[in-house]
Amino acid sequence: MLKTKTVNIIFKLLMIVVLLAGCNSQNASRTFHEATKGVFTYHGRILKNDLQTSLIGSASGVEFAASGDSLELRVKSNNNGHNYLSISIDGIYYDRLQINSDSIYTIKIALPKNKNTFNEIGVYKATEAANGAISFYGAKAKEISSTQIKKEVTIEFIGNSITCGMGADFSSIPCGAGEWYDQHNAYLAYGPRLARALNANYILSSVSGIGMYRNWNDENILEPVMPDVYNKLFLNMENDSTFAYSYTQIPNIIGICLGTNDLSDGDGIKPRMPFNREKFIKNYKDFVTDLFQVNPNAKIVLLTSPMLSGTKGSILLECLLEIKEHFATNQEISIFEFQELNASGCSSHPNVEEHKIMAEQLKPFMKKLID
Repeated sequence: MLKTKTVNIIFKLLMIVVLLAGCNSQNASRTFHEATKGVFTYHGRILKNDLQTSLIGSASGVEFAASGDSLELRVKSNNNGHNYLSISIDGIYYDRLQINSDSIYTIKIALPKNKNTFNEIGVYKATEAANGAISFYGAKAKEISSTQIKKEVTIEFIGNSITCGMGADFSSIPCGAGEWYDQHNAYLAYGPRLARALNANYILSSVSGIGMYRNWNDENILEPVMPDVYNKLFLNMENDSTFAYSYTQIPNIIGICLGTNDLSDGDGIKPRMPFNREKFIKNYKDFVTDLFQVNPNAKIVLLTSPMLSGTKGSILLECLLEIKEHFATNQEISIFEFQELNASGCSSHPNVEEHKIMAEQLKPFMKKLID
């Protein structure tokens, strides 16, 4: 009897050793790669630090390839609250996840089996610069490699809340609930959708409520306008960090979708002056001139607004035609007219399906510019 108990105890101890060895073997086969490693490809408005990379602007992101049956991402929100990340696997939208600021957050994802061994991973900021940066510390998988998808063209989208994807995604939190940015999803906005369809890199330089000479509810008295903040990495006047294109991110095409807020009536409470056509056109011309000075080879597209119709839509188009004419003999500049949308997202913004429609409208036009 004693011998039997002794044998059982020894057997159990041996099993524990085997299990621990198995666990250690599994852990050893999965390696954590820090955000600073060269396997990660970044785009958009970002800031690289010693141990992490800050995703700052809307849809700024990191792309790489991972093998194995699972993946871990280490991230943190830097806004003393929460933020959102959108994730794609093999070019297919996976989910939008809330990221909190209390500590470094580990996202665990089961990877699909891939006959090519590696899965293509994309991690993108769903919210905008005003919501604070998201720190990306790195990823853990069986093996991590550089993305195999080559992109030769970069498109920059300069705009307001439409370009940010504000109010587009209410799949988890309904309109009117939560924080003002809880329905943001820049990854599913028209710009990133279009760029992915054209296999292009993209940069979003967009701020909700902003305009070319005045904002949605401000006459450029208390709040800066796009020409004031564009060269600022964080798109505000509080941080002096400068936005500069990296070598691989000089945009071939720049789309500007501004004017909706300049032509808005405000909230009806704060004083609102009549639309100043001359000031709008001057600011717009000066802004485009500055863009060409930095990037003289860019093709610039002036976009109308899908949220403006009738008289306001006509005024915007007339202004854009005058601006185009000003540059016509010297630079490559064109106009694209969105079809009017009956926006059904939050706060009368386009929802994710309507952003898809916008991207499809714009795709043939942009493809011609690329070709």
